[in-house]
Amino acid sequence: MNSVVFDGTNIILGRLSSNVAKQALLGKNVAVVNCEKVLISGGRRTTIKSYKEIRAKGGSSQKGPYFPTQPAMIVKRTIRGMLSHKEGRGAAAFKKIKCYEGVPKEFEESKKEKLEQATHLSTISLKEVSEELR
Repeated sequence: MNSVVFDGTNIILGRLSSNVAKQALLGKNVAVVNCEKVLISGGRRTTIKSYKEIRAKGGSSQKGPYFPTQPAMIVKRTIRGMLSHKEGRGAAAFKKIKCYEGVPKEFEESKKEKLEQATHLSTISLKEVSEELR
């Protein structure tokens, strides 16, 4: 099977998401591991404030839109924003993406793709943002 595993350790969220979306559109099954270690560039206070605002925009618990608090689901939602997930090709690509916190046993031995490490001075990990949203 044609699959790719990305390690999210110290990678900027937008860069990771765009690369994952491209691979999924090429027809590959994509897994993202260590989602809690993904970084968001920007100041701590402004980043947490913007994520809280996005979460507050969500409608009632019945209707949505829904914005997740778990790191793996935040990564998946960000990837979804880079795909045309309501149309055929994008929807098919989105189904091929799996995101995990930590490294599941099935991916421990597999070769993981590493993207360029973050060099920004001010970043915050997705785990910290997730804890603030709960």
